[in-house]
Amino acid sequence: MVGDKEYLWCMAADTSTILGIDPGTNFLGYAVLKVNGAGMHAEESGVLTMMHIGDTGEKLRRIHERVTRLIAQYQPSHMAIEAPFFGKNVQSMLKLGRAQGVAIAASLAAGVPYAEYAPRRVKQAITGRGGATKEQVAAMLEQILRVPIRQQLTEDASDALAVAVCHYYQITSTVVAGKSGGNDWQEFLKKNPGRLVR
Repeated sequence: MVGDKEYLWCMAADTSTILGIDPGTNFLGYAVLKVNGAGMHAEESGVLTMMHIGDTGEKLRRIHERVTRLIAQYQPSHMAIEAPFFGKNVQSMLKLGRAQGVAIAASLAAGVPYAEYAPRRVKQAITGRGGATKEQVAAMLEQILRVPIRQQLTEDASDALAVAVCHYYQITSTVVAGKSGGNDWQEFLKKNPGRLVR
């Protein structure tokens, strides 16, 4: 996980690149977020589709290969990845965990620090509500990045972009999980009213 020193380093950097990953063994979403000062824009986003591949090992190899290529191409300062959702289907959770682990392994092999975010945490960071719908998250991303997310991106690519933006807010905001006072989130919303989805 990303430690305090690494957070401070990224906060001090004028320009950073964050690689966002939405893990999956059938569809793996990815997004490259360029950050320059107080601004950010989506450099690339897409989906690695593996529905046609029957062998799990081959899927994992392709995930590792794609993440490694993205890191080599864009040289991200951090990777942000969505944590598997804890549902009732144990097999699905195991598959998601494997996909996440392979992506993290590629990040670590390249010396890129990573951070995990639960789906609710991502939604809260983007919209102000942990229970927001994917449609609401995509709509807020359109406002933040000024890009027609819902027209141009698939759900997986949009999720990857959301986790990258979540990481950007995490390292640049005073609202840090476990390290903030009780009123920090309320103060943040007062200063950023457009971040709240009603």
